[in-house]
Amino acid sequence: MSTILICDDDRDIVNAVSIYLKGEGHEVIKAYDGKEAVDIVKSGPDISLVVLDVMMPVMDGLNACSAIRDISNVPIILLTAKGEDVDKILGLNIGADDYITKPFNPVELMARVNSVLRRYTLLGGEAKNSFEQGMRAGDIYIDDKEKKVTVNGVEVFLTPTEYKIVRILTSIPGKVFSPKEIYKQIWLDNPYGAESTIAVHIRHIREKIEADPANPRYIKVVWGQGYRFEP
Repeated sequence: MSTILICDDDRDIVNAVSIYLKGEGHEVIKAYDGKEAVDIVKSGPDISLVVLDVMMPVMDGLNACSAIRDISNVPIILLTAKGEDVDKILGLNIGADDYITKPFNPVELMARVNSVLRRYTLLGGEAKNSFEQGMRAGDIYIDDKEKKVTVNGVEVFLTPTEYKIVRILTSIPGKVFSPKEIYKQIWLDNPYGAESTIAVHIRHIREKIEADPANPRYIKVVWGQGYRFEP
């Protein structure tokens, strides 16, 4: 059982989603504006996942997402209005792991929630992509047991999705992974919009692990094909 924080200023949506989540065996904590959600994460309950609406009073979902990312790497799913692609890209830019468009089918939301929880609970569990303890590549060390990445001995703060991408790329150094391939492994879903979604995450990873993100040493792009990790 996981504890999920659901935050939306529409109480009917919160109550409806709560019913479905509880039906899946999850514990639910409710919030009705972004500040309340941030305060709950700060207060210390063991939150496994946050579902945030974008349009909320007091503090909107994008600012709440950014504030949560400053204190926690808990997975975050954003609820965005139909057609608001800017919100989706902004959300990914500030650390959201996934998004779903309103109005949504509750069954689809549950599938995404369970998919996110599964991939972070079992992070690194795939036999074909596993390495026992860790991997060193130049100044970078990946501790798969602790799910941490250090550069020159200093830990860098990666979101769960960013870590998963690094984990995929480093599983077979030199192999080119297409955006669709990476997307499928992470989201277990059809790779619609995979190129832009993965590109945003790759940019953030480079900013954190590369000495010169504009001229990356480790994560290389192979134009028209995808990305590879150069050890």
